[in-house]
Amino acid sequence: MSAISMFSNALPSKNLFLALFIASTLLVGCNAKKEEAPVVAEVIDPNIVEISGQLASQIKLHTVGNIEMRGTLRVPGTVQVDEQRMARIGASVTGRIKDIEATLGQNVKNGQVLATLNSTELAQNQLVYIKAAQQIGLQSKAVERAQLLQEADVIGAAELQRREAELSAAQAELNAARDQLQVLGMSESAIDKLTQTGQIRSYSNVVSRISGTVISRKVNLGQVVQPAEELFIIADLSRVWVVAEVPEQQVELIKIDEEVVIEIPALGNKQYKAKLIYEGDVVNPETRTVTVRSDLANEDREIKPDMLVSMLIQSQPEPKLALPLQSIVRENDTTYVYVQLAPNKFRLREVELGPEYEGMVTILNGVSKEEIVVADGAFHVNNERKRKELE
Repeated sequence: MSAISMFSNALPSKNLFLALFIASTLLVGCNAKKEEAPVVAEVIDPNIVEISGQLASQIKLHTVGNIEMRGTLRVPGTVQVDEQRMARIGASVTGRIKDIEATLGQNVKNGQVLATLNSTELAQNQLVYIKAAQQIGLQSKAVERAQLLQEADVIGAAELQRREAELSAAQAELNAARDQLQVLGMSESAIDKLTQTGQIRSYSNVVSRISGTVISRKVNLGQVVQPAEELFIIADLSRVWVVAEVPEQQVELIKIDEEVVIEIPALGNKQYKAKLIYEGDVVNPETRTVTVRSDLANEDREIKPDMLVSMLIQSQPEPKLALPLQSIVRENDTTYVYVQLAPNKFRLREVELGPEYEGMVTILNGVSKEEIVVADGAFHVNNERKRKELE
């Protein structure tokens, strides 16, 4: 066989081998490329947290909605004595103070003696009364004698009428003298005793007109006093007034009989509830304010007159979107809430807060009505989110 024919017979086998070699090389290259392809990792949102059933039992959810919210106007004020529960006590007659029985801060009863004074004016008026009473006796006997004489035709009717007129005048003088003694502070019983005994007593008592506390005393032993002078001020402090000045622009907030809150810094900013009882009829032209007054109970005498206070007046209620305060999470000077995406699944969302009101806080931006947020337990949900970030 020639060399050419042998080469021709071996060529198909060689081509087959070459084809198999190329195919295997390509297959290996493909497998290598598949093995070198990077694996794509699942993206996890750090603001989303899923909680376990145990933690879910410890939280409470809240549906976002509106509340009736009232704005608050804070105005300065002072505590004052209720003028309807206060009495300014003075002497009824001119005299010299002999004894003082009431001290500053003492509680006194209605009719209790506060001081005693010696008065020559009182003695003189008692003497006038005694003389007028004696004249009544003399004129009465004169009328009786005149009646007997007139019956015996010894005197005429005119003489009887004259003596009866003198008796009427004496009776008028006695009544005037009695009234003067009452003006000077003598009681009915004391005047009756004076009528019976005729004994002059030049001492006059200064007595309290109401039950309360002595909040002012302007008298000393031996002092000569006049009826126009103020010796004591007695006040019933079981109720006091709180007086404040409201800017004229906010006068529409004032409603008589409405409840206000009184905050007293001197008592640790303690708050009391009071009722508005008065609104001024004029505007102060210098301060552009209107005077308002509230009535405040003070049974334990904790509140003192002239204390500085703040009066908190609420506006008319308005609907506002709000959340419970405990639902707010604060981090890095930013406020958040956890909004429910699915059962036990929540997203951290930034919110913008407004004013607080009775355990709620208004929401200006960040959540919508009817969304569900974590209320009680928001702190624990936030800790769970942080823990999973560290894993």
